[in-house]
Amino acid sequence: MTRRTARLILSIVMLIAATLGGVVATTGTAQADGCYTWSRTLSSGASGADVTQLQIRVAGHAGSGGALAVDGAYGPATTAAVKRFQTAYGLAADGVAGPATFDKIYALQDNDCTPIHFTYAELNTCNSTWAGGAVSASTAKANALRTMWKLEALRHALGDQPIRVTSGFRSHACNDAVGGAAGSRHLYGDAADLGSGPHSLCRLAQQARNHGFNGILGPGYPGHGDHTHLDHRASRFWSASACGI
Repeated sequence: MTRRTARLILSIVMLIAATLGGVVATTGTAQADGCYTWSRTLSSGASGADVTQLQIRVAGHAGSGGALAVDGAYGPATTAAVKRFQTAYGLAADGVAGPATFDKIYALQDNDCTPIHFTYAELNTCNSTWAGGAVSASTAKANALRTMWKLEALRHALGDQPIRVTSGFRSHACNDAVGGAAGSRHLYGDAADLGSGPHSLCRLAQQARNHGFNGILGPGYPGHGDHTHLDHRASRFWSASACGI
């Protein structure tokens, strides 16, 4: 059974249970979620851990050349990212995160908070404990989660066709074994290498410019003829000359 099918079955069961209990479900109330449940509507000026959780999930909608800070402060950049998220999924684009926005997020995530089309295992083929990199295991795993949500936005923008991740987090030992750069972002857990599939490597690199990735390396950059590398380093570095980047 796929994760999407399991979620659909759960939704049907919840609806039947609500009906039998005399409760009428409305579009104004967001469903509780196994990963994280928002308890208030969020808009410009809000702050807190719930804003941080929202930012993680909409950071892939930062817009052309943008990179959304995940800082718990609902400012203009967060408002703009929420609007792009809402537009991407056919919601009213008002920049306010309310029940409809949260329900769409709930539908897009699994109970471990990963987006439905990506898993921790895909972002870690090296060391399942997430240890041995340049940051703590918990930080590496948290960084990978942020990467997955950006990849989910990228996937949706590319027509919801599969994206093939060929490398994610690496410990120092794994990085050395594959000849990775000494300061590779893979050591931080925030990088993903993508292979070609439904989309060419250049198409992936070009589209990634709209989804919050400060690091984009692809065909034309030394050692990247067979994959497109994405990460969310602190400052922008894009190089894929064969793709016009």
